[in-house]
Order: sequence, then structure tokens, then C-alpha cells
Amino acid sequence: DALMLNGRIKADETQASSLVSHIPGRIEKLFVSFTGEHVNQGQKIARIYSPDLITAQKELLEAKKILDINPELLEATKSKLRYWKISSQTIDSILQTGKIQETFNIYAEHSGVVSQRRVAVGDYLSTGEVLFDIYNLKNVWAVFEIYERDIAKVRLGTNINFSTPSLPNKTFSARINFIDPVINSKTRIAAVRAEVSNSNAQLKPEMFITGSLNSKHTSGKLIVPKTSVLWTGTRSVVYIKIPDTVIPSFEYREVELGDLSENGYEIISGITAGEEIVTNGAFVIDAAAQLNNQTSMMNKNVMVKNADHLTHLPDYTTSSPVEFKNQISQVAQAYLLLKDALVNGKVKEAGAYSQSLLIALENVDMSLVKGEAHIYWMAQMKAMKSHGEQIGKLDDLEEQRKQFEFLSQSLIKTIKVFGVDTDTFYVQHCPMAFDDNGADWLSAETSIKNPYFGDKMMTCGIVRDTLDRNFKNPPMQEQNIRQQPTHNH
Repeated sequence: DALMLNGRIKADETQASSLVSHIPGRIEKLFVSFTGEHVNQGQKIARIYSPDLITAQKELLEAKKILDINPELLEATKSKLRYWKISSQTIDSILQTGKIQETFNIYAEHSGVVSQRRVAVGDYLSTGEVLFDIYNLKNVWAVFEIYERDIAKVRLGTNINFSTPSLPNKTFSARINFIDPVINSKTRIAAVRAEVSNSNAQLKPEMFITGSLNSKHTSGKLIVPKTSVLWTGTRSVVYIKIPDTVIPSFEYREVELGDLSENGYEIISGITAGEEIVTNGAFVIDAAAQLNNQTSMMNKNVMVKNADHLTHLPDYTTSSPVEFKNQISQVAQAYLLLKDALVNGKVKEAGAYSQSLLIALENVDMSLVKGEAHIYWMAQMKAMKSHGEQIGKLDDLEEQRKQFEFLSQSLIKTIKVFGVDTDTFYVQHCPMAFDDNGADWLSAETSIKNPYFGDKMMTCGIVRDTLDRNFKNPPMQEQNIRQQPTHNH
């Protein structure tokens, strides 16, 4: 079996360099102006006005006048100009013409791609100050993530084949030349790196890549597809089909996983050979279980109605940074555009806005929350991503609305658990959606615009909750006894 690894292309840090000014003065013009621009060695990159150089040229011409008396002085003034990287040809030209240059060009000492621009026209520079940071991308790094349990399978010099979605039907090969000596204490992941020739510039930094390493096959392993496994922190979950039931029913089951191969995950414990498992749609089943207060990823112990639970949801509103809350609000803003498309019955627009939501999810910095809060976010993020992707693939409005219901549940819980800083959102409920089972959604305004019925029953619904910076989840008992107001039609 092959060990499958995910990773990214990175710039070769050993090929990083800076383009600096050897002349003090003010930037009059930049010939390289944006990040990502390719620069060749010897290319003109800037023009500088330098009072210090004007003075040095005057000294050079004065030294020429007394060459017979003090020849050493002329050589000293030449050396001063050479220190500022003024070429011998330029110095000779100044001596021959007797004309002083007010501006001088700066030339690139290395080739590469601009990764950062440090200056702008009009800036004053000191000698040696950096104008641009550049990377030479003729060689790049393929950096893969590997779990602690798999590190023993990797050796320096091991060959790894990889591909990227950006270049379909093309496979690259490289040898591992570095294994990170430190494992991330939170993720239990280390990095392995291979150097790849990139003379045709096909591979670009931050491209996603998938690699495979050959590993020894062990017979008798129980393997399940990767799509069967749901994750919540340190727990791995699958859904098992309950045999001999008239209506298809499924059982939540925690499993212990072994190695990941191209065929799927090895099962160490939790299920036995012969049991049927859900291979696609496990997120949908899990979301339905959460909505019906049954055992699920985020609800390991079933909450029985009227039981004595302290809270319905965890409360991380105090510990969550404002930056994280604002990033969640950006996800909600993308969600609102998707909601409006469903209100208007626009299938294609809903698909397009689901992609915007997925991008907003990717932009959330999960490192801002720690511990149990991090685990909770990961589970909700994966659920939202799964349902968002489904909305983008579907071309049927009612099917999109079903996925939107699951998406809404995860986003509502996320905002309730982590809180908001400056925004205010309203949880709205339609009791007649999905054959009177009811469904919730988020809105930025109190007026009802129903995404599950659209024009059929635009104003059917009520406002259940107001989510602002002061919102706190009420105790579970209060949730159970709270009276629901009547809904509009």
C-alpha cells in the first residue's frame, strides 16, 4: 500500500535574497513595481537621487585638478565611489566629461520573483537598505504533513511521487531531503520536505499537492474509505447500518484508526468485518442526528428532554479573540448572500455564493482558538464546508435548500458558541418547512424572508434569537420550557 500525504509547494528558503541599495538617497523612479514580478540579474530596478554622490563626484573632479600634486587623493575618491557600487566606466565617464550625474540607477544583483516590495517612490534610503525581497523559483520545496504514527515509514532519500490539481495528469517525483525534528504538540504532525527542479516554472508556491510513499502491505487489515470517517478533535466517527430494519437506520460508532493508504483508513478497533458503513453522506446523517438531539459528533452523550443539563451548547464567547469573531462574521456575511439567493429561488446564484462562503471559511484562522474551542470549531467548519460544497454542486433548488438547512444549523451554533463583536444576527424559524418539521436560518434583519419557501410563503416565520455581543446560551432547562411565539404567514 502507498502512504498518502498532503502538502504544499513552498519557495526554497535557501534561494531567498534581497535587492538592496548601495547608494544613500531618494527614490526617483521604480522600474519594478509589484509583488510577483520576475527580475533578472543586472536588470535596472530603481533610480536614486543622491546628494552624497553629488558631493563625491565634485571631490573626484577636484582631485583630478591636483593629480600631479596629490595622485593618492584621486584614487581615494575613486574608491569612495566604488564603495557605492559605481562602475569604473561611470567613474571614467565623469572624469572625461567633467559632468556630475544627479541620479544613479540601481541594478538587480540576483534573479528571482519579487515576494515583497519594501519601498515606494519618494522614500529616502540608507546604504544597504532593502528595496525588494525575492525568491528564485528554479528549485522549489514540496513540503508534506505526516502524522506522528507514520514517521517511522519515512527515510531521508525516500522517493515520493506527487501531483497537484493545478496540473492534472502530470506527476512529479522527488527525494525527501529533510524530516522535521520537531512534532507539532497540538496536531501531532511533522513536516517532510523534498527539493524539486522547477526550471519551467510550472510549480508555484502554495499550490496544494498530494504525494504517495510506498509502504509495506500487511494482509488482514480492515480498510474503510476516507469518505466514511468524520473527525471531531481526537475522536474518529463512522456510521454503521443497523441490519434488518424496515426503514434504513444508522448507528453512531467511534473507531480507532491506523495507517492511511490510497485505499482508505486502516481500522484498529470499533467495527468488525462484515458490518455495513456509510461511505458517502455521513455528514448529512450526523447533522440530522444533531438536529434531532441524538448521538452525534458534537453530542456524544444524548441529551434527553427535560434532563438536568447545565447548558445546551458550550460557551467560548469570553475566551474567543475579537479577530476570530470577526472572521466568523465574514463567513456569516457570505452566508447571507447565499440565503438571499435561495429566497429569490436563484439556483445558479446560490451555487456561486456557496463558493464565496467556502473561501470565507478557508480564511478563518483556526489557530486563534485553542483546546476544546479549537476542536468545536473544526467540527462545525467541516460540516459547513461539506454542505456548502454540496450546494455548489446541486442544480435543484429544493435539494439546495435541504443542504442549506444543515449549513444553517452549524453556523448558528458557531455564532452562539463563539459570539460576535459588532454585528447582530437574528435566528429565524419556519415551523412549516420540510413537512412541518421546521427549520432555522440566520438573517441580518428582523423582517422575515423565508429561504425555504421563497415566494410561496415569503413571510412565514418568527425571530427566535438575537445574536449580538451580549448573547449567552441559556441553560438547557430554560431552552426546553421556553414558549415559542406564533409565526407569520
